[in-house]
Amino acid sequence: MSWVTAIARSDIRAMRAYEHASWEPGLIRMHANERPWRATHDMSAAGLNRYPEPHPHELTAALARLYAVDPATLLACRGSDEAIDLLIRCYCHAGQDAIAICPPTFGMYSVAARVQGATVIEVPLLRDADYDVDMHALLAHRDSRVKLVFLCSPNNPTGNRLDSAAILGLVRALDGRALVVVDEAYVEFADAPSLIAQIPAHAGLVVLRTLSKAYGLAGARCGVLIGHPDLVALLRKIIQPYAITQLSIEAVFKALEPAALEESALHIATLKVERARVSRELELLSDTVQVWPSQTNFLLAEFKDPAMAWQRAHDAGLLVRDMRHALGLSHALRISLGTPVQNNRLLQILE
Repeated sequence: MSWVTAIARSDIRAMRAYEHASWEPGLIRMHANERPWRATHDMSAAGLNRYPEPHPHELTAALARLYAVDPATLLACRGSDEAIDLLIRCYCHAGQDAIAICPPTFGMYSVAARVQGATVIEVPLLRDADYDVDMHALLAHRDSRVKLVFLCSPNNPTGNRLDSAAILGLVRALDGRALVVVDEAYVEFADAPSLIAQIPAHAGLVVLRTLSKAYGLAGARCGVLIGHPDLVALLRKIIQPYAITQLSIEAVFKALEPAALEESALHIATLKVERARVSRELELLSDTVQVWPSQTNFLLAEFKDPAMAWQRAHDAGLLVRDMRHALGLSHALRISLGTPVQNNRLLQILE
């Protein structure tokens, strides 16, 4: 048993996974208590009257090809949110273990931890260093309680990409003690590569990816966790069978066809151009205090009167994210990049 599983909850390691109905698609299914007829409105390829594959091997193989990894290192989930929840449930005893996060960052890390009863240790990002991670402070908090360190890179909501060398240094420093989970939901929009290629050399590195952003499948809810095979095998014990719906599976297969991948690449390129343009034009507005550099499909902008800016956009039918509740962002709005027409409309409204 590797240390990756040794530090997990012992009761999870010892438990027996749920035994789902056997999966033999070539046979007539009279074993899973399903309805034998399709609904007349069912337009799916496989039929929604039947359960999907409990742990979808073909989907896993297709996603492994997309990310160029061994299928044994990949777990398909209902978005990155489910992967975050699975990790915390698997590694954190309620009232005993902890996670470390670096706010302002994605809120689901702390929500999932608190639902599990795990302690949340916060090491704020360094605003004066363009929201970089305070690695010295993060290492100062390492103790036996911390089982997971969550880093979002590029970070939500600040938009900056964290230094890869520093992340790998943290992984090495925590080797044998804690996993470093790098959430790369926005890495397709960044100018530097993913850390996935580093996983074989670093057992304690876990990478989360999603098809929600760059591939236009937010409604399909499909993400992946990529890590050590022992970790993936352990998480497969507790993920719900049939977690990925048949409609989601079929949507992912369509999104991974060559023409769809070309379309996604075009949209990514367009959003990068729009990101630079909108950032420049926002900075020229009299109410703008600062627009932070972004490696994502959104911009974090600070305004003299963020409430007025938000309200003006809302009154015009445009919804941007109010970030004033987040640590250190009392004047900030997060603006997701839209089409060029939508972006122009927002700029005109704010001007």
